[in-house]
Amino acid sequence: MLVSLWPAAAAAAAPAPAGPAVTETPAPAELARDRRDIEAALAEYEAGRLREAQRRFLELARRGNPVGRYNLAMMHVLDEVARPDKREAVRLLEASAAQGFVRAEFALAQIYELGVVGPPDIGRSIEWYRRAAEHGHVDAQVSMGTAYYLGRGVPADPAAAAQWYRLAANGGDVGAQYLLGSMYEAGLGVERDLRIARYWYDVAARNGDEAAPHKVRELDERLRAGEGR
Repeated sequence: MLVSLWPAAAAAAAPAPAGPAVTETPAPAELARDRRDIEAALAEYEAGRLREAQRRFLELARRGNPVGRYNLAMMHVLDEVARPDKREAVRLLEASAAQGFVRAEFALAQIYELGVVGPPDIGRSIEWYRRAAEHGHVDAQVSMGTAYYLGRGVPADPAAAAQWYRLAANGGDVGAQYLLGSMYEAGLGVERDLRIARYWYDVAARNGDEAAPHKVRELDERLRAGEGR
């Protein structure tokens, strides 16, 4: 499922740096203006006034605002403008990504994975997932872990999968926390260690995973019986 517009609570946050392509930091007055304009555009969008939201995001995009570019692109992708243009969406997302807006990188990965602008292209999708993952996007880190786990778009590599899942787990992704526990339990891509497996299952359980409490109890029994590695 494609990500949607950047939520109002985070709309005014500055994009995370993503390398030398990041543009010059706007002056405080420009940032304040952009914050107000983004909030106004999102208010129109949330009220269902899509034409006015499009107009406001277009104005932001023309000023070079990465959040405006991203949100206008997503309106094209989601067919919420009068004349949706998926290739224009890609152009806007690439411009936003070049400014360091990580959510745009993740959206591009999904677009190529789902074949929004042509046949699915897993190779280009992985390139964008990797870029977003390296810039700290937790869902992209999960996607990279899964790519290496399944050998989808990259050679299967359980050790690389474990590395990406660990980053996502440390970032709070519950599924990655559970998967990392299972990899330590099985010794897949990591050295088998039931104590570390139990740790990650417990973290997942505390964060709401329904299967994890059973695994914690199971490993507690195995560890009490003297099984460690």
